[in-house]
Amino acid sequence: MKGDVVFLKGTLGVGKSFFARSFIRALAKNPKLEVPSPTFTLVQIYEDLKIPVWHFDLYRLESSDEVFEIGLDEALSEGISLIEWPERIEGISLSNLLTLEISAPKNRDNPSERLVTLERNSEVKKT
Repeated sequence: MKGDVVFLKGTLGVGKSFFARSFIRALAKNPKLEVPSPTFTLVQIYEDLKIPVWHFDLYRLESSDEVFEIGLDEALSEGISLIEWPERIEGISLSNLLTLEISAPKNRDNPSERLVTLERNSEVKKT
C-alpha cells in the first residue's frame, strides 16, 4: 500500500539486497527483472509495478536529512519504500513500518541459512 515502509536491517552481505530484489521481482511477476542494487545511486525507483517501489540504500548517507534530498517524502506518498541501512536516519515517524532484520546463524554447516525477525513499529530511533 502507499506509504508502507520496510526497514531491511542486518550486517553487510547478509541478504538485504537479495530480499529487496526478490520482493520487487515478485511484485512485478517477473523473476528475470533487472533489479540493481542502489549502493551507488542511493535509490532505485520501480514505477511500472502495480504500486511503485522505492528501494533505498542509506549506507553512504552522512546525515539523516539527506534521505529527504533523495526522495523519501515522495516515496511515502506514492508507493512502498524498501530501506536498507535504516540506522542512518533518526527521528522520522512512520505509521506503516515493518522492520525485517536478517542475520546469519552461528551454525556454519549451512552458510546460506538466514534468521529473519519481523517487528512492526511506528518510529525510527537512532540505535
